[in-house]
Amino acid sequence: MKQLLIFLTFVASTTFASARDVIELRNGWIFHRGEVTDVTPDYEWQSVSVPHDWAIAGPFNLNEDMQYTKVIEDGETEARLRTGRTGALPATGIGIYRTTIVAPDASKRTSLEFDGVMSNAKIYINGIEVAYRPYGYASFSVDITDYLKPGSNDLEVRVENLPEMSRFYTGAGIYRPVRMVVTNPVHVAFDGTFVTTPNITKSHADIKQATEIVNATAKPLKAVVSTDIIAPDGSKVASTYRRYTLTAENNLIEQNLKLKNPLLWSPETPNCYRSVTHIIADNDTLDTYTTRFGIRTIEFDPNEGFHLNSKYTKLKGVCLHHDLGPIGAEVNYRATERQLQMMKQMGANAVRTSHNPPSRELIAICDSIGLMVIDEAFDEWRLGKCPNGYNIYFDQWAERDLTDFIRRDRNSPAVIMWSIGNEIREQDLADGAEVTRKLAQIVRREDPTRPSTAGFNNHWGAIANGLADEVDIVGFNYKHFDYVNRHNEHPEYILYGSETASAVSSRGIYKFPPRDNWEPWHPDYQLSSYDMEYVPWGSAPDTEFAQQDDNAFLLGEFVWTGFDYLGEPSPYGEGAPSRSSYFGIVDLAGIPKDRYYLYQSQWSDEPVLHIMPHWTWPGREGQSIPIQCYTNYPQAELFVNGVSHGIRKVDPAHKFLRYRLMWDNVVYQPGEICVVAYDNDGNERERKTIATASSQCNIVASTDRETLKANGRDLAFITIDITDNQGRLCPDASPMLFVNVKGAGRLKALCNGDATDLTSFTSNYMRAFSGKLVAVVETTDAPGEITVTISGERLNHTKVHLKSL
Repeated sequence: MKQLLIFLTFVASTTFASARDVIELRNGWIFHRGEVTDVTPDYEWQSVSVPHDWAIAGPFNLNEDMQYTKVIEDGETEARLRTGRTGALPATGIGIYRTTIVAPDASKRTSLEFDGVMSNAKIYINGIEVAYRPYGYASFSVDITDYLKPGSNDLEVRVENLPEMSRFYTGAGIYRPVRMVVTNPVHVAFDGTFVTTPNITKSHADIKQATEIVNATAKPLKAVVSTDIIAPDGSKVASTYRRYTLTAENNLIEQNLKLKNPLLWSPETPNCYRSVTHIIADNDTLDTYTTRFGIRTIEFDPNEGFHLNSKYTKLKGVCLHHDLGPIGAEVNYRATERQLQMMKQMGANAVRTSHNPPSRELIAICDSIGLMVIDEAFDEWRLGKCPNGYNIYFDQWAERDLTDFIRRDRNSPAVIMWSIGNEIREQDLADGAEVTRKLAQIVRREDPTRPSTAGFNNHWGAIANGLADEVDIVGFNYKHFDYVNRHNEHPEYILYGSETASAVSSRGIYKFPPRDNWEPWHPDYQLSSYDMEYVPWGSAPDTEFAQQDDNAFLLGEFVWTGFDYLGEPSPYGEGAPSRSSYFGIVDLAGIPKDRYYLYQSQWSDEPVLHIMPHWTWPGREGQSIPIQCYTNYPQAELFVNGVSHGIRKVDPAHKFLRYRLMWDNVVYQPGEICVVAYDNDGNERERKTIATASSQCNIVASTDRETLKANGRDLAFITIDITDNQGRLCPDASPMLFVNVKGAGRLKALCNGDATDLTSFTSNYMRAFSGKLVAVVETTDAPGEITVTISGERLNHTKVHLKSL
């Protein structure tokens, strides 16, 4: 029996004491779109803050990065036109960022840390190129000490995005944070700690910390290295120290500690510890480095599935792209937190970072709220999917990019697997296993505590050429029909659904009659929220649910996708106006679709009762409107205008009745529908009612938070509903709405979740879609009151009041 038993801890975020100064380079940047040959007044420069995505403001243009290509991964045999594939936004081209930095004392070492620059970043200090990093998702550090002069220094970052470099929206520019880090010559290296727990019991945990220490003094130095372990409640629970001779190069030291009564990390109890390491010489503290970590075990078995802390756990995961909807690729902590919180509330316990290294913020939040992570490195290897994709850098950069990626995230308890590739075309090559073997060896070298994995869409090819044998855990993309066969043929494989479903829908849109439809297309470029439509290679959610429930050997699934994302508007895109996906369980604005409640009813322990569609259908009087209910109650009864249409129970023998309740022949008449849920004994437990709405007349707005931080980055998400005079949502309302922000905030973005709406996200006006719109308001650096006013023609004005502290 093949079995992986893995013990693990983590680094989520790093904080520093006075011996190490970390300066966030957020403000004071100027930006020019295009090449700059010299500094003249003729160039137009824009003041920006970083992170910054230059493309997200638009305008949308379906000619942007228009591609004519054959997408093998979608089963295509001929090339065809692709519009909106990368979001129809101006992300290609050159951008120049400039700012000034002040050199520290000459005795210090100075580095720049970039969390992500999209892409082909060239870093210049005082006109001299000091670094180049092509992969836009790579985090990297540059020692600039030897290039600094006393006083002010010029920092320039040149960015170039090539056309046809991606299958989806990448963003453009310095879209993740930048820091200047000032240390003594003797200091902990960039991402230089690795904390593991090789032995864990209820009474104790053995902690092993490997620390890389840089000695740039050009001579050996005797120093004491001490490490304290701080518990979640702030108390010191273990410590160690020892004197070392640090050679004039990089030094790797190991420390061992024992912790009593460890508090384990899990989705239910995301306990986090801190390791605080000091380097001391001649009674001076040369560096202090803090590493957050957690303690837990992970175990993978080909027959028994996945165990977390020795408890059987099914992975209920979603795939997430890196963009944040209307904010674009620009990293924002609150926007990331909101997405992950919504997934957690839905009942998800894991995410897959498809198909690239995520932000540090995402990893830190998953650590803190309890979401497991498949951390993914690449969408391409040597054999490319796009002419200018990662394939043109792979041979030179893959080892370094993968190494840096693992060292950055390898201490996170949330990360349970390293994915080295997604649907890579080496699956089709006779020697495809060779590349896989090299990448998997890097994973084992850098982190022997976690398994390697990859997502295979051509699993037949990956098995035949030996590629699947080179990873520790085998991920199948859209192979619900073949799990059992492959398990029987390869009982040594540890299997899971690395990408599942690919159902498609538009929030609040319903097509009649609802049917099992694997080739959906509608002339309005929308898709049905009856959740029976999916792309040809995918399946309805119900199909994958059944496989996961019936086969304990499967680790779980990762649904494509948790949120809609920019680009890939399948099944449209051959001249359609769509610029974002329909795959999301939540739409691009962050409003749940009906499908959210289907997953919640299966994944969450909380009671769920959701009915669909709405009950406002002028012109369909006397016609059939099928009713569906997503619930985890065992039975429910439908009433239409007070008349019972019968009790329904789940039917395991029927594809669409095992996980949802259905009433097919319901004749529409205005009024109300009510679903009453009962327990197994027939006792009423809950009821939900939807009534027919009258004409639109009101704007109703609510905010996710009323009190914000005056840090120039905090966000409030304001949901705007169009209702009738009884407060009922008008589900087909699409008035133009205007949003005005005054005070200590600014309007960041508008989004309605309509994949076909080409209005700029940064506009102050946009139509509602299916009766809803979301406004994103960002704080300034100054505290104060924020007033948000929403208005529309022949509609009431509504105000939302926020505080920024």
